[in-house]
Amino acid sequence: MAVSHAANFPVIQCYKSEVSPLKTREWLAFIGLALAWGSSFLWIKIALDEVGPFLLVAYRLLFGFLGLLIVLSIRRPSWPRDRHTWQVLITLGLINTAIPFVLISWAELFIDSAVASILNGSVPLFTTVIAHFFIADDRLNSAKVLALFTGFVGVVTLLIRDLNGGFELNFLGHGAMLLAVIFYAIAAVYARRGTGDIAPVLRALIPVASADAAIWLVTPLVESPITLPRLPLTWLALIWLGLIGSCIAYLLYYYLIHAIGPTRATMVTYTFPLIGVLLGVVFLDELLDGNLILGGAMVLASIVTVNRKK
Repeated sequence: MAVSHAANFPVIQCYKSEVSPLKTREWLAFIGLALAWGSSFLWIKIALDEVGPFLLVAYRLLFGFLGLLIVLSIRRPSWPRDRHTWQVLITLGLINTAIPFVLISWAELFIDSAVASILNGSVPLFTTVIAHFFIADDRLNSAKVLALFTGFVGVVTLLIRDLNGGFELNFLGHGAMLLAVIFYAIAAVYARRGTGDIAPVLRALIPVASADAAIWLVTPLVESPITLPRLPLTWLALIWLGLIGSCIAYLLYYYLIHAIGPTRATMVTYTFPLIGVLLGVVFLDELLDGNLILGGAMVLASIVTVNRKK
């Protein structure tokens, strides 16, 4: 059956409200997205040592755009011809890329990357409430609420060891992160409703291109003069954020938005602290402690619960 949405939104197909288990391809996309975005907070912190938040996002999206152009040359999809589709994709470029990317990068001038990741972990909580009212096959139920809450508690548990020095409230940094979270939640629902018939590569390319154009227009006004980074590590961070954290990540993200719904897709943010801690244990010989085991188990349990077959 089909559900009619508000004016200017295309009609989308609604599926049974019962949650279907993830297929192997969807699990692989979820894990790939978790790895791509899970390391982004660290690379942002590294790049901020040499460039400002606006310039960081401008370079990041430039590399992401170049990567998507390569994918476009291989896939060769049909371009949208109606004005409304272009409006939806350009709007997504602003609310799902340009604005939250700048807010997160700017926030990390004031707060640690670990704190930024825990605040970013609240995206599914906002998304599930918004999706409940706008998407018929992504309704709230007691099991979903419990799983989302369990996952968020797991995120907090993972990061307690990174907050041993205390949690100092910073209204600028924390406020910017929460505002970015709200933009992400709104954009996830908006993308599901407005981009159903668009080729996956164009769902990623057009928003990234419009976001990068907007950032390059604003950057000279707020971070003049524009300079090229000098440190190789900064370039590595920008290239990683562009090709992995933007190009590949957005291809996977928009695929998941339509394949499994915005609530389950945004649960990838729960994995960010877990991935960061695990990378530290594997590559930096950091301590494997009870917080990691308990928090990781809660995060994984919440993801499996929401995605299991009823």
